[in-house]
Amino acid sequence: MSEADALKSQYERLSLLYQVSQTIHSTLDPEAALKLIVTEAVKVMRATSGSVALVNPNRGLLEIQASIGLPEDARNVRLRVGEGITGMVARTGKPLLVGDTRNSPLYVTIRAEVRSELAVPLEVEGEVRGVLNVDSDQLDAFTEADQELLQELARLAAGVIRNTWLHEQFRQKAKLFEALTTVSRTVNSAISLDDALSAITRQASELIHAKMCSLMLLDETREWLSVRASHGASERYLAKPRLNVNESFVGVVVRRRRSLQLDDIVGSGKYQHSALAAQDGLASLLSVPLVFNERAIGVLNVYTGQPYHFSDEEVRILSIFAELSAIAIEKARLYERVVDMEELLRHNEKLSALGLLAAEVAHEIRNPLTVMKMLYHSLDLRFPESDPRATDSRIIGEKIDHLNKIVEQVLALSRNAEPQLAPVDLNGALQELNLLLGHKLKNQGVEMVSQLHAGLPLVAGDETQLEQVFLNLSLNAVEAMPEGGQLTVTTRTAASPDNDGRSWVEVEFADTGRGMTKEEQRGAFKSLLKTSKQKGTGIGLAIVGRIIEAHRGKIELQSARGKGTSIRILLPAM
Repeated sequence: MSEADALKSQYERLSLLYQVSQTIHSTLDPEAALKLIVTEAVKVMRATSGSVALVNPNRGLLEIQASIGLPEDARNVRLRVGEGITGMVARTGKPLLVGDTRNSPLYVTIRAEVRSELAVPLEVEGEVRGVLNVDSDQLDAFTEADQELLQELARLAAGVIRNTWLHEQFRQKAKLFEALTTVSRTVNSAISLDDALSAITRQASELIHAKMCSLMLLDETREWLSVRASHGASERYLAKPRLNVNESFVGVVVRRRRSLQLDDIVGSGKYQHSALAAQDGLASLLSVPLVFNERAIGVLNVYTGQPYHFSDEEVRILSIFAELSAIAIEKARLYERVVDMEELLRHNEKLSALGLLAAEVAHEIRNPLTVMKMLYHSLDLRFPESDPRATDSRIIGEKIDHLNKIVEQVLALSRNAEPQLAPVDLNGALQELNLLLGHKLKNQGVEMVSQLHAGLPLVAGDETQLEQVFLNLSLNAVEAMPEGGQLTVTTRTAASPDNDGRSWVEVEFADTGRGMTKEEQRGAFKSLLKTSKQKGTGIGLAIVGRIIEAHRGKIELQSARGKGTSIRILLPAM
């Protein structure tokens, strides 16, 4: 070949490589980039078929990621490093040119018509990460010049592969951040555990491009796992029985607190419901534990519809997602417990109101009943036994005694409800109140400001009853601010209202609500029987007044219509 021909050939090769470079750099999508690389390699080499096989870092096997001219099931081919022409190139890192595949003991048949094969390594950052292959149906179809050209193309392709991988990693991380942000926002606004679980499974499916995702939680015995939420699951899947932690694949994930995956659910023998998986078209599974405070609470499962091996990066991403999800689940559970506690306290308030009402009714009945009994006995009604009035008189006396006994029993129950006095830290009780009412205050648009005096003396009181007082006053304040506002809770030491030199403790609840009329203020802490209010401050403040009175304390109220209300409670310090 003359010098002019050599220069012309070199120019054509460089021009061709430039054109190929422009083409394969036109996308950052990994699958599209690999497809372009194979397409251009087959075109440049005038080949019949071609493929890119990459080494799976988790399994150590060569897997065909993109191909042209090969059968559709070629992507299911797995080669060990060193197996076949492709595996040998991956092992040695050197190109291999085979002029007649029939005479090569290395050749692995994928397409029977192939007679020639040329394979070159794909090196990314000095490490062989895959192999670029081209095939021809003709004998001795490729030359050494073709080999040099394909090696140049492989170097270009390696750079493209690296860039697309980096782009995909950044894209996955960005998608992870977006998903985590979405779940956090959803969970923070969720009012039920089911809402949080539904958001988690939906976002996990989108994050991993899964066919289906399910979330299973442990029961109280920590022996059984049940599906609590899913995205894309069939009715068959949802109806399957719960799983025993000691006898199931996902149970191993819980026990070890480690992620596990199955590339072939149906054929592995480890999956308990393989027949169901086959019916639903589930092929591969990645299961990650949900761990909170170093304690597994369940598992998050993602399923693919095609055989797939999850990469280390995908496992890491889903594990991080599961960590956040576990926190979200516990937060939602805590919120539901807070709501249940609030309902319980409300229920206890009603019971207390009924108890106080019964005691007051008993007091009101006792006086006229005593008078009736005295008058009855003073009448000294005596009739002959044959007179029907004798029986009537006896029955009246018995029923008066019966009523008196009932009144005494009700009053005895009321006396048993007297406060059980013990040292109480009012600041601690109020801080727990802030935690308890946090979500309710936020939903009502009410800001709670706590101004708790450090070093506040202890008081002698019944902590449960005092917490009921504080809850009543806080809820009444919230009801008085339907459009939102501010509730300020202040504690401080105070001088004795009796001027006896003793130390007292003051707790003040001040709101910016609608305030109370003079009539409402006068009747605020009066008898339950005489209140005209059907709900809210009527019974609630009556209970507050009774409890503070039983603690030998004092309560003061200041309010103005449209300017809010302030209620001060004074309790003797120990």
